[in-house]
Amino acid sequence: AKRIHLTRAQAEGFYAEHSARGFFGELVTFMSRGPVFVLALEAEGAILKWRETMGATDPAAAAEGTIRKLYGASKGENATHGSDSPGAAARELAYFFASYELL
Repeated sequence: AKRIHLTRAQAEGFYAEHSARGFFGELVTFMSRGPVFVLALEAEGAILKWRETMGATDPAAAAEGTIRKLYGASKGENATHGSDSPGAAARELAYFFASYELL
């Protein structure tokens, strides 16, 4: 885990796959507005477990007790991010962590 402050360009790069979506500008602004914590989680089924903990992307549709239901404001300000596949996790981990930082 580490605390970082993304520049707008870094946030745009990280979320580039969402650049055509309506919430992209709001998301990039939100993610570069202040510090964030980035985490590398490792466990059997970690991706699915984390996605269940986060809740649906739209906080209004997220299950009660999930992070996004409790703290998200909108699709663009949904309080948390999680990889959706092992390939995405590998790309996203490499975006924020040097190989020597991961065990």
